[in-house]
Amino acid sequence: MSKQLILALSKGRILDETLPLLAAAGITPAEDLGKSRKLLFDTNLANVKLVIIRATDVPTYVQLGAADLGVAGKDVLLEHGAEGLYEPLDLEIARCKLMTAGIDGAEPARARRRVATKFVNVARRYYAEQGIQAEVIKLYGAMELAPLMNLADEIVDIVDTGNTLRANGMSPRELIAPISTRLVVNKAAMTMKHAQLKPLIARLTDAVGKRRASESAISP
Repeated sequence: MSKQLILALSKGRILDETLPLLAAAGITPAEDLGKSRKLLFDTNLANVKLVIIRATDVPTYVQLGAADLGVAGKDVLLEHGAEGLYEPLDLEIARCKLMTAGIDGAEPARARRRVATKFVNVARRYYAEQGIQAEVIKLYGAMELAPLMNLADEIVDIVDTGNTLRANGMSPRELIAPISTRLVVNKAAMTMKHAQLKPLIARLTDAVGKRRASESAISP
């Protein structure tokens, strides 16, 4: 088996917050990611390459061994499932909450609800655990429109500041899970490439700890 490590990174906000953490761990891309249309990049470490893909694809790449390890939000991992993956480290970035939300003042039905979300598996599990019969409608964006257009009674979505909900006359209801970005590792790679993965994970763990200490020092 090749001793090279492939690290899958999520595009977007998570990538913007991951790169400084990687740099603190001594891992930097060999070129500016923002100025290239490439998807696979060398780094300053000869045995580490980066692949930049959609956040929803990271667990699949790692689970099936196309990447040895990856960076993905806990929301994606909850939706995808964690079979074939280790989750050794919370990177403590891109924090938010996965919540239910609905129109202000509207009383949610107790027994049966129509729910719009892109987190179909999470929603089904959550409502089943609450003893609520839910008809889950999969949407890919603009979740707030669904209750406003009478498509759904409530939504399950990521809540950060809550500004979009408030702008549409909605508010969060129940917390499903706190969300942050996690490091995931392919289980087979953890065994076969343990000598390469262990120091890399240790570097990232140290970088997360230093970042946390720095934030604690400047917080009031």
